[in-house]
Amino acid sequence: MTSEQRWFDTAVSELADPQNQRVWSIIVSLFGDLAQKPAAQISGGALTRIIEPMGIKPEAIRVAVHRLRKDGWIESDRIGRVSRHYLTEYGRSQSAMVTPRIYARDPIPAERWHLLIAEEGTGTRALEDVMLSRDYTPIGRNVALGAGAPPDDHDDLLALEVSAQDTPKWVQDRLCTPEMREACRTLHEALRRVSQSRPAGWSPSPSEIATLRTLIVHRWRRVVLRQPDLPQTFYPADWRGPACRAEVFRLLDTLPRPDLDELNQSG
Repeated sequence: MTSEQRWFDTAVSELADPQNQRVWSIIVSLFGDLAQKPAAQISGGALTRIIEPMGIKPEAIRVAVHRLRKDGWIESDRIGRVSRHYLTEYGRSQSAMVTPRIYARDPIPAERWHLLIAEEGTGTRALEDVMLSRDYTPIGRNVALGAGAPPDDHDDLLALEVSAQDTPKWVQDRLCTPEMREACRTLHEALRRVSQSRPAGWSPSPSEIATLRTLIVHRWRRVVLRQPDLPQTFYPADWRGPACRAEVFRLLDTLPRPDLDELNQSG
């Protein structure tokens, strides 16, 4: 085994999400990063070459693809003995919805914020309905934080425009849980170890690039989509979000998206 192959295997191990090996979710991350355009397709062989180095068996990949077809995320066809998979219109729209959050290098927090407060008991249902239809972050059972102006359809909710002068620790812990801070910290450290140990002159194959990109995007996606873009005062002192974001894009920039034709034909 060459030093490059040893580094690749170690990088895959470092970047694998210790909390989530749901294969269907990994495939969603893969297609969202590499094959989001309407005509983009990934062959069954390429899918196996990308995902199998993560320690995931072909049978698990087939089961995950079947689930995604059943859920309306992807469609498949076959030309001769070659199977091809691609996102449905629904899958593309769902991927496009979160793409700006995942790939934002310098997100700008909203200037206006508001709180929605529900009456204890029966009022929480009205708050839940609003949260399902819009992007809100719960602070408590009956309080949620949202960006911009308050919505018009909130007759049963108290709406207050707010400006955070000082955010107490209990609010920071609600908005940025200890579990989320730990997930961000471990990803940041894994990215740094992978970047710093990369062999000089390493020339990866298209599938190796796709494997590493998928792992990075998948793990970053699980951090960034769970954490709203808030002003700095809302974050605890040990939040590594900005540093982690910088490492994500520093490494992705060294792993440009492979051409899909090359990816599908390599192996």
